[in-house]
Amino acid sequence: MPPARGAGSPFSGNPGDRDPRRRPPARATPRLTLDTPVTYLKGVGPVRGEMLARLGITMAGDLLRHVPHRYEDASTVTPMSQASVGSDVTVLGQVIAKGVLPTRKGLRVFQAVLQDASGMLEIAWPGQPFLDRTINIGEWLLCTGPVRFFHGRRLQPREFVNLGPDEEGTGEGRVLAVYSSTEGLSVRVLRALVQQHLDELLPLVTEPLPAHVLHEADVPSLRDALRMVHRPTSVVEALAGRARLAFEELLYVQLLHRRANQLARHSRVGTVFVNKRRLTSQLKATLPFTLTGAQMRAVREIVADMASPRRMHRLLQGDVGSGKTVVALFAALLALENDKQVALMAPTELLAEQHARTATTLLAPLGITPTLLTGRLGAKDRRAALARIAAHEPLLAIGTHALLQADVTFADLGLAIIDEQHRFGVEQRATLGAKGATPDVLLMSATPIPRSLALTLYGDLDVSLLDERPPGRQPVTTVHRPESARGKVMDFASHELDAGRQVYIVYPLIETSEKIDLKAASVMYEELAGGVFANRRVALLHGRLPADQRDEIMRQFRDGALDVLVATTVIEVGIDVANATVMIIEHPERFGLSQLHQLRGRVGRGAVQSYCVLLGDVGADAAERLGMFTATEDGFAIAKADLALRGMGDLFGAKQHGLPAFRIADPIRDEALNETARVVAERVLQADPELSKPIHAAMRQALNTGYARALELFRVG
Repeated sequence: MPPARGAGSPFSGNPGDRDPRRRPPARATPRLTLDTPVTYLKGVGPVRGEMLARLGITMAGDLLRHVPHRYEDASTVTPMSQASVGSDVTVLGQVIAKGVLPTRKGLRVFQAVLQDASGMLEIAWPGQPFLDRTINIGEWLLCTGPVRFFHGRRLQPREFVNLGPDEEGTGEGRVLAVYSSTEGLSVRVLRALVQQHLDELLPLVTEPLPAHVLHEADVPSLRDALRMVHRPTSVVEALAGRARLAFEELLYVQLLHRRANQLARHSRVGTVFVNKRRLTSQLKATLPFTLTGAQMRAVREIVADMASPRRMHRLLQGDVGSGKTVVALFAALLALENDKQVALMAPTELLAEQHARTATTLLAPLGITPTLLTGRLGAKDRRAALARIAAHEPLLAIGTHALLQADVTFADLGLAIIDEQHRFGVEQRATLGAKGATPDVLLMSATPIPRSLALTLYGDLDVSLLDERPPGRQPVTTVHRPESARGKVMDFASHELDAGRQVYIVYPLIETSEKIDLKAASVMYEELAGGVFANRRVALLHGRLPADQRDEIMRQFRDGALDVLVATTVIEVGIDVANATVMIIEHPERFGLSQLHQLRGRVGRGAVQSYCVLLGDVGADAAERLGMFTATEDGFAIAKADLALRGMGDLFGAKQHGLPAFRIADPIRDEALNETARVVAERVLQADPELSKPIHAAMRQALNTGYARALELFRVG
């Protein structure tokens, strides 16, 4: 009887399989797909695979999506003999000599002599002696920059590419892709890997966008675009290929936003508020100021939203001091006169208290007193606040995260207002929205963002912009002063203090660092409090202090118990102190323009002339950037310049917004392309709201796999 055969039996399988004369078949090489691990590609292997992984390249398809960040155009190479002084040229030559030379000022300069068929040219990199370790004799360099006279002709490269020792393919007419690289993996090696595998990978690419979308956007197919960015015949062709890839990213985000908008608004019935014009008209009549045109426009947009059967999801975006709180009060009154309750949530107790004071002052003539709910309330006051919130009475509740606690039960929440919405997580915003059946949602942000970017960032929301300064607000005089003017700046601050005003002094660090030579808040606090401001009431404020201690210091400053506040950027978004007229920012080059603008917004809150002084010596590039900042108070212009200079940063991080970072597209630079993507997305969804038709199957799959988490996060409430 033959032995039993089965899973786990030592006799399972065919007897012939155990014949020692039979060799096991050689392991077949896996069939190449775009999902093949990159380590299987020729020339990669485990070590180089780890390096590629640091660049986000783990699969073969990732190599195709690793798009060059710039190009060097060798089609316009100037022969070295014709590189005249005063011209800006691109030259291509072989290194025949090199070395590091010191200057009398202690600067070390790396120099190389390049040679082509027409002659030789000296190339110099001041302050970059380390290049001596990476550029070798015999290698070919492509260099672009101005030619100046210094003991002869010398080019100082603005850009350069090391093509390696192989002269093949370096001739005139070639456009060279320059890739983001990593330690141990040079641009040259990365370029060679892409070129080696491009021809076998491109046929594996399938087109996710239907023909009608490609036609409407006037962009090439994905396969053609990838060839154009990695192996362009001209810079123009490379840019056309990049535009196709950027359009695809922008289109997916636009589809994502608009689908999220449909899910959050159109498929969920909200409260239909009746514009009775009772409380809202009373507020307008009793305001001690006139609304700006932007405020009136925003109020109309919000009222129209609240009066519709759809649930409102709107972002009210305005620069510092543009009057967002007043607009929010009009929305609150519309809910109150419809016998609904309103919740206004702020990220800090100080800001919540400020909103409560503003609302109490402006709504007193209407006989309305808001209910404040924060962690500072005693047990008795908290119980009273919870009882008012739970009662079936119209109510305006203003608070912090305390509004989210389980024992806070709204009887009939009709409107949820969230200030500084980026300071709250998506789940926290949703928790507040869940306190009612289908409350309308109004988000507020004091971070100016250009409209084109706002429509991309917040495409799932309707956006109202406050882009006018309220009347009576004086511009903040902004200047940049060198370190040599420190004494005069401090004297000016003392003069303002003598007049009964208050002063902020901001530093980028809390404590001194051995790695960075910057003044620190803690050290300068001691120096200022014991020196120029020895007879003043000075306090130190930074993020390492306990929250209750920080709040207490800010309350003292707000109430006039302190004269000078030495701080870090913890005051960037804070309370209104109308008596503070001077903002001194040390090491301004260490801050982004938008951050500087937020800091400047801490002064100029009253009718008295205020000043912002940027103090310190900076380089030429920083001076130009700061010059733009001192020339305007337009937060939207500043934000656009800041984004262009510094990039998106974490602005698109899933942690904050739920939106995957763009790898290729730039909503600022690609404004026209973004608008095309918006129009195409609207038409696609109008014809096929759920992308259920076969022609849109690939796009639907891309959204479900790459953007599924973002789709959920964008559903506010």
